[in-house]
Amino acid sequence: MKRFVLLLFFWCSAFFVLLVVQADPSISPMQEKEQQALYSTIQGFVGNWWNGSDLYPDPCGWTPIQGVYCDLYNGFWYVAVINIGPLYDNYLPCTPNAEFSHYLFKLKHLKVLSFFNCFLSPITISHLNWERLSNSIESLEFRSNPGLIGRIPNTFGYLTKLQSLVLLQNGLQGKLPNQMGNLVNLRRLVLAGNNLSGKIPVSLGRLTKLLILDASRNKLSGSLPLTFGSLISLLKLDLSNNMIEGKFPVELGRLKSLTLLDLGSNKISGGLVQSLQEMVSLKELVISNNPIGGGLVRIQWHNLHKLEILDLSSTFLTGHIPKSLAEMKRLRFLGLNNNNLSGRISPMLESLPCIGALYLYGNNFTGEVKFSEGFYWKMGRRFGAWNNPNLCYRAESSSPQYVPYGVKPCQQETAISSYNFPNSKL
Repeated sequence: MKRFVLLLFFWCSAFFVLLVVQADPSISPMQEKEQQALYSTIQGFVGNWWNGSDLYPDPCGWTPIQGVYCDLYNGFWYVAVINIGPLYDNYLPCTPNAEFSHYLFKLKHLKVLSFFNCFLSPITISHLNWERLSNSIESLEFRSNPGLIGRIPNTFGYLTKLQSLVLLQNGLQGKLPNQMGNLVNLRRLVLAGNNLSGKIPVSLGRLTKLLILDASRNKLSGSLPLTFGSLISLLKLDLSNNMIEGKFPVELGRLKSLTLLDLGSNKISGGLVQSLQEMVSLKELVISNNPIGGGLVRIQWHNLHKLEILDLSSTFLTGHIPKSLAEMKRLRFLGLNNNNLSGRISPMLESLPCIGALYLYGNNFTGEVKFSEGFYWKMGRRFGAWNNPNLCYRAESSSPQYVPYGVKPCQQETAISSYNFPNSKL
């Protein structure tokens, strides 16, 4: 009987502890192998001096590691988030020789992994077993790690649950792997500020859930893939400051949700295509510093009724400014400077209700600029029309503050009076 009572007491106590653990997750336990994997992972990044001795009762209990978060699975803590680098006040600093431990890939419930300003000495990640995180990882980020060099791993293609892949301002080199087209759940792909080269894989056109694609400030070359027309969910496309060449793909006109398109500082040519006017959600369009050529008149600019920023400077444009540009009611910035545009400047541009910067300098405009003194006063040097040799303004004001900077006054015709000539017979 006594043994039965003791056994009953034991089971009741165990059941009570289980209830307490479930009611208060802060005292839930972490399995030893999970804790060992986490500690070894952290030591690889911050050094062997750290052993977690100040953590009680475990890394996800009352004194958690800064940047490490856990989820409960079947009554136990498992690591779900690891953020390494100076993101928090009490962060663990990375050692100068930070490295990856194989224990990282034993964290089977890891969803988020990020590194900020951690890898300063040269290190590569292409040889690591990233495929072992394929069942859990949803966000992977490397930001501002100048020591992170080498290629983007082909094994990233196994991480099909990824929704965010950010490789920003590192030292990564080489071509983009075709396997990145397997990441069909990606919402955000940021590759900016590296040394990536080669052509953009056509396989990226399979990322139909993508909202943000930023591969700016690299050395990418070749033409824009026609498959980009399939990225119908895309909101932001930034490929500026690369070496992309060829024509502007007509297929980009299918991107009806796109709000930002920045292709500035590349080698795109072949003129502006009419499909630009079909991108009706655009708020910012930047194609500056490209040898595009051609004119502006093919585009019905008023169709882009949401456009706020239009930068077509240094694009070898010719011809005149079409009237439809003056019908863009939300336009705040218009850059047409350093082209070969000609003809007269329409006074209708002054009526743009939101305009805050209008740059027309470095062209071949002629005749008289017929904007009001109030416009010159409001804009100052944010209205730029200098370096147009045959352009002038009507000098009606005695104040030099109310004239366009760098534009000469029109020559006043000398009045011709009849008394200057002798009478003559008809």
